[in-house]
Amino acid sequence: MAQQSDNPADPFKKALAEATKVMAHDPDITVSYTVDPSGVSGDAMRLPQISRRMTRDEVLLARGTADALAMHRRYHDAGCHARYAPPGDMAREIYEAMETARCEAMGARDMPGTAGNIDAKIGHEAARRGYADVKDASDVPLSVAAGYLVRHLATGRDMPAGADNVMDLWRGFIEDQAGGTLEGLQGKLADQTEFAKFTRQVITDLGYGDQLGDDPDDFDDESDEQGEDSQDDEQDPDSTGQEDEGEEDSESSPEQSQDETQDSSQAQVSMDEMADQELGDETEMPEGEAPMEPPAPAPVSDADPNYTVYDSTHDEEIKAEDLAEPAELERLRAYLDQQLEPLKGAVSRLANKLQRRLQAQQNRSWEFDREEGILDAGRLARVVVSPTTPLSFKVEKDTEFRDTVVTLLLDNSGSMRGRPISIAAICADVLARTLERCNVKVEILGFTTKAWKGGMAREKWLGEGREQQPGRLNDLRHIIYKGADAPWRRTRANLGLMMKEGLLKENIDGEALEWAHRRMAGRPEARKILMVISDGAPVDDSTLSVNAANFLEKHLRDVIAMVERKRQVELLAIGIGHDVTRYYERAVTITDVEQLAGAMTEQLASLFDSDPRKRARVLGMRKAS
Repeated sequence: MAQQSDNPADPFKKALAEATKVMAHDPDITVSYTVDPSGVSGDAMRLPQISRRMTRDEVLLARGTADALAMHRRYHDAGCHARYAPPGDMAREIYEAMETARCEAMGARDMPGTAGNIDAKIGHEAARRGYADVKDASDVPLSVAAGYLVRHLATGRDMPAGADNVMDLWRGFIEDQAGGTLEGLQGKLADQTEFAKFTRQVITDLGYGDQLGDDPDDFDDESDEQGEDSQDDEQDPDSTGQEDEGEEDSESSPEQSQDETQDSSQAQVSMDEMADQELGDETEMPEGEAPMEPPAPAPVSDADPNYTVYDSTHDEEIKAEDLAEPAELERLRAYLDQQLEPLKGAVSRLANKLQRRLQAQQNRSWEFDREEGILDAGRLARVVVSPTTPLSFKVEKDTEFRDTVVTLLLDNSGSMRGRPISIAAICADVLARTLERCNVKVEILGFTTKAWKGGMAREKWLGEGREQQPGRLNDLRHIIYKGADAPWRRTRANLGLMMKEGLLKENIDGEALEWAHRRMAGRPEARKILMVISDGAPVDDSTLSVNAANFLEKHLRDVIAMVERKRQVELLAIGIGHDVTRYYERAVTITDVEQLAGAMTEQLASLFDSDPRKRARVLGMRKAS
């Protein structure tokens, strides 16, 4: 006989999993509960973790997420979705958000009980992102509001607190531009193909028709005219043969399509204005369809609308493994380990200290003498001595660091060459491994430029007449060494890339910090910590030679102010041989790179300390906040 679980949440988890399979019309799907982001990958569905305490918020969030994913699984066809999906970023976001809203509205119509559960999930996400406090429509993506409005019109239900604020901020604009089209919403919900065409019309009405690409139905018309003979297979890439092949690929890889579509649906509310940045000045509203008061194009920087970039075409965000062959990464990693063999022991000891401090909190996270929970065997002696004494139970507490993500943002500028970058790499590596053991996710990012003293952006500027005050005049290179969801063992070799000759160039800290903050803001974790490791102020000779002397430094200060004002992310910094306390409110400066391991460990450990005075003391703050 199987041993009965002592976790009171297990019966609920089992019942929810079975109900989800039924609602999704998919008995083969596997349901798991994890701290990882919720979503669907192939036949595996991830739902939010539920603790032993089974708090009301945990239960509502799990049920709402399960219902939302089940409705998407039941009513969504990946092949049809891919066929009509627009290539442009903003258009694609609106398209994804409206399709998610359609699936949820279909569920509310056919299974009314799901509507309230999904409302709870939407309310939770809106509260976590602070939507109730948003005052200006430009502070939230249009796609989010479009999804909310479609769901509201399709179901007739009021949106949860926070979500209703976002919808109301954009509603006037959406209805002014697409109100006539939206009147036909109810008749399109049941047919995904018709709804996809309907969505493309809404996108056109909103002024993003130029991002829709070619109409896939035009290819069908061409195919009918050309006949159905065997020559159709030899058409050029714009013919229906290519289109049908794309559809077959989508149908033959349902796991990939479902994963990509669901991940996009789950991440829609965290995309903010990043998609608009790629549109630049080339985006024009179609004549006769442009709104009288269209939303202003998003500035290059959310922190400083006046910050300019001459040309961002050649900027890149790239994974470390794409900058070197696997064999070269392994060789560079071996070289890194060899360089730091004497220091590795000291770093490991500090990391072990950090792990012990975190696990000590984990081991102490119990509430005793409760009326229900897990039977406390350590107090059974009292019952033996006095049989009238009631049984004592204990309940596991949620530790503060369980739902946490840490990002390490490393300066990859030329001035870090040599021992500083080696120590930064090995410290990041060891701390990532340590925090992973404590269920804290870690992301490791690096920032530099693609060229010295300006790259393709400067060449373009020179060829176009040397405009005065052109703004940033170099090509960015933002490197992802380890994603937050990637296990350490798969990315271990990537950090060796920092040893690659010619990688380290110049540093534009402001845009790198804003990039890292944007990535973290989209994460589902409740607590987000961003640690910056740098050895100086932002420097790019090409930019500073033709702009104000404080151009990059001012932007860095503006970004820091924005991050600290939003309070979505806890920001701290370590300066190597350079006083960064003049930029960051919470920062320390070390004079010797040998101190880096200790500084990183102490700062991270202090953030998980329950005593705010200890946190303040280690972080160099004057008083506890």
